[in-house]
Amino acid sequence: MSRILVTGATGYVGGRLVPKLLEAGFAVRVLVRSPHKLVDVPWRNDVEVVEGDLANTDAVTAACVDVDTLYYLVHSMGAGGRFEDIEAASAQTVAEAAGNAGVSRIIYLGGLHPATGDLSEHLRSRVAVGEIFLNSPVPTIAFQAGVVIGSGSASFEMIRHLTEVLPYMPAPKWVRNRIQPIAIRDVLHYLVEAARLPGAVQGTFDIGGPDILRYGQMMNGYALEAGLKQRPIASLPVLTPWLASQWVNLVTPIPRSLAVPIIASLQYDCVVTEHGIDEYIPAPPGGLTGYRAAVRLALARMRDGDVETSWQDSSVFGAPSDSLPSDPLWAGHVVYTDLKERETAATPADLWAVIEGIGGENGWYSFPLAWAARGWMDKLVGGVGLRRGRRHASRLQTGDALDFWRVELLDRGSRLRLRAEMRVPGRAWLELCVEETATGSRYRQRAVFFPQGLGGRLYWFAILPFHGVIFNGMANRISVEAEKRTAEAALERSLTAVG
Repeated sequence: MSRILVTGATGYVGGRLVPKLLEAGFAVRVLVRSPHKLVDVPWRNDVEVVEGDLANTDAVTAACVDVDTLYYLVHSMGAGGRFEDIEAASAQTVAEAAGNAGVSRIIYLGGLHPATGDLSEHLRSRVAVGEIFLNSPVPTIAFQAGVVIGSGSASFEMIRHLTEVLPYMPAPKWVRNRIQPIAIRDVLHYLVEAARLPGAVQGTFDIGGPDILRYGQMMNGYALEAGLKQRPIASLPVLTPWLASQWVNLVTPIPRSLAVPIIASLQYDCVVTEHGIDEYIPAPPGGLTGYRAAVRLALARMRDGDVETSWQDSSVFGAPSDSLPSDPLWAGHVVYTDLKERETAATPADLWAVIEGIGGENGWYSFPLAWAARGWMDKLVGGVGLRRGRRHASRLQTGDALDFWRVELLDRGSRLRLRAEMRVPGRAWLELCVEETATGSRYRQRAVFFPQGLGGRLYWFAILPFHGVIFNGMANRISVEAEKRTAEAALERSLTAVG
């Protein structure tokens, strides 16, 4: 059986590619920095997991042993001004390890770009990574894809929120540029089929959907599929890429660190200029998916709560990624905690249901204006903000983004630990627990903050008065909501018994 190594398996494309490869009969190994993010994915037990970073030569070398095909689906475009260097170094490490291990093929997913002229840093970096693989001794297929449309993709979410939030769109002149979007299902089709190609096939291949549109047409195409009125769009030359990224950061969940490279890549016409892939991989059954059909499929998945992966799954550059240390390891460190406990008549199951459904549309059960203000403050300094939401309305899994938190630990039914990804001078966690008691359950809520320097200490004491109000209100409201659910269930049972 052919063995495949997937890098970027916790990302948007990689997380969808792995199950497709398994369905196609391949043995799959994944190289991930944080294996705990795979704990709740359906295919976790069907793959071999290797822990490691692409910057770690030993880890990459070990992951490449006995591998036939390697997928490189990693992009560091949120890594500030350093992402070009980071991506080049990672690609070089992978190329050398793959060559030494005798890997038969590398498959890389880059972006469509003009053949001539200056490129944005983002597109220039993607081209450079492709060239590193193409110049390596390992035969390489470098796909160059247009804007990827699918539930949870960053490009789709940017289009969705810009269209839904703004009835009138003052936009940069790049809304007039031509773009050839491609549905995520078609991207996956090409990626899977590339693993079956003979070794002699290599080079760069453009892939795109059947429609060539202007960005403004894409927004209005979304409006039609979402049942909205088409938006008047005014092209304003004064909106530079930097200013436009600030605008996107404020009115969409896309953080500034991600909006900057996305918008910079929209400064050009990005359309398919060659169709060489048609000689080797036929279109999917039924043909390539049109733009509006792709939007329709994405909206249907969102309505059904069936978003497999999301741009939110990717780690946020600059956000803390270390797990909460165990309590004994706190010795010798400055640590601030805020503990709230409530005894409640709610059943443990009902209390847990409220906890697991927290955030997103359900909110945080106390002072929504204060939470919204904190989210806007985070957005203004380039953070992810509160509007990132959650992937599913009532169910979480380890690694999920939850507004400006990340699910770090999920013991379903008993404990939810969230790691802060908002901009704070230190590291912060929020832990929500359920314990069964003789009369119902106990709700335990603990905020933990490791301050960084004097600024971190001043930050904690500045917000301490608000914690007294917000965290108390949160504990009270969660307990009340759980009791309400338990009472409603008891009433329904009694009515059923009487009936």
